[in-house]
Amino acid sequence: MHRFKNLFTVPTIKRTPSLARHFTTSPPPILGPTKPDQKPRMVVLGSGWGACRLMKEIDTKLYDIVCVSPRNHMVFTPLLASTCVGTLEFRSVAEPIGRIQPAISKEPGSFFFLANCSAVDTLKKQVHCRTVTDGIQTLNPWDFKISYDKLVIASGAEASTFGIKGVKEHAIFLREVHHAQEIRRKLLLNLMLSDVPGVSEEEKRRLLHIVVVGGGPTGVEFSGELSDFITRDVRQGYAHVKDYIHVTLIEANEILSSFDDRLRTYATSHLTKAGVRLVRGIVKDVHPQKIVLTDGTSVPYGLLVWSTGVGPSPFVQALDVPKSPGGRIGVDEWLRVPSVPDVFAVGDCCGYLESTGKHVLPALAQVAERQGKYMANLLNIIARAGGGRANAAQQIELGESFVYKHLGSMATVGSYKALVDLRQSKETKGLSMAGFVSWVIWRSAYLTRLVSWRNRLYVAVNWATTFVFGRDINRI
Repeated sequence: MHRFKNLFTVPTIKRTPSLARHFTTSPPPILGPTKPDQKPRMVVLGSGWGACRLMKEIDTKLYDIVCVSPRNHMVFTPLLASTCVGTLEFRSVAEPIGRIQPAISKEPGSFFFLANCSAVDTLKKQVHCRTVTDGIQTLNPWDFKISYDKLVIASGAEASTFGIKGVKEHAIFLREVHHAQEIRRKLLLNLMLSDVPGVSEEEKRRLLHIVVVGGGPTGVEFSGELSDFITRDVRQGYAHVKDYIHVTLIEANEILSSFDDRLRTYATSHLTKAGVRLVRGIVKDVHPQKIVLTDGTSVPYGLLVWSTGVGPSPFVQALDVPKSPGGRIGVDEWLRVPSVPDVFAVGDCCGYLESTGKHVLPALAQVAERQGKYMANLLNIIARAGGGRANAAQQIELGESFVYKHLGSMATVGSYKALVDLRQSKETKGLSMAGFVSWVIWRSAYLTRLVSWRNRLYVAVNWATTFVFGRDINRI
């Protein structure tokens, strides 16, 4: 560690009468440029599918890794909906970064920083960051800078609200573990409040009306999990109010639009039979206890879950780099950011530039994961050819460009039923199936795709205990 003594300036701490310790802003802390006797530094912004696959595959003998992210774990998003109703526990879908890439916890030049990136200075090759804290009773956030030799932006995207008033204030998104925790707490709170004496029939129906906006895989899977939860657990644990709880799924077009027509029809039929009300409509306004559709329909709710896709984050929008259609970071065929040396992007935050002649890839986990694996291999090739340092890779042959082949889509619709669509695109032919066998395939596929054996064991045990004893309905 002595060789990094002058690279990272620890900010001064001073005591205050409050519970918090406040960091001074002078001098600004900085992780400075690497020296010739040190490994090149690769800075990764994000801890999603693309970033984590990149960090898992990168050769740590060639690079020091610095990961900057507001969370210290990767979320296995396909199973996140199951945690909202107690089918799985939250730790089952979260994998610590230090387990994905142990070098971050062990190597002297590799770090994980719990922070958000606020800006990128491509001339000085620095990223400007601000720490993430838990509020006024803890440390005040402070700014710091990190110099990089190679920068990979994998900061993901944020939920799209389409500028609809009230969404951010009153709806809950389903993208992070804390979102699932909030949904679970509010769902169970409403169940218990509706059983209290003095609550009117109308208020009970509002409290126990769960509205899901967005008919993509996440919205459909969450609705399916809710219908199972109502059928198997609410009717036993909350018998007094079991007849008041219901689910409405609102979608502007067809649900599961990327799936085969036959599978969409099956999903619609199955969800309807399970008690999920499907509404074709567009949300106009969101109020604290109701939403208003463009046709004037008012829909009261006790819990509103928003799952309408993603768009560029404010950080991505503010970056002074070429943009792809839709406002993502523009990249070329090798996932490089043109005109900005040593900067790459993977995952939901990036898309092909129009000049490449390629379509922007969908914001899917399998796209980000495949890009992360490709990027790790590309950066390993660059370092082995002597281009790991800043501004040293201009003349290096990069090899084959990134090519994405869709492996198919899967979604569960509850009651031990799922959809499996293995076509490479909507226009091509391929295997598509629905039912119990598809549900077995869905569970098997996701169980094997979990990052570690630790989480595979957690998920398998959770599934088994839920099957035998029912879901956990404790509000903790």
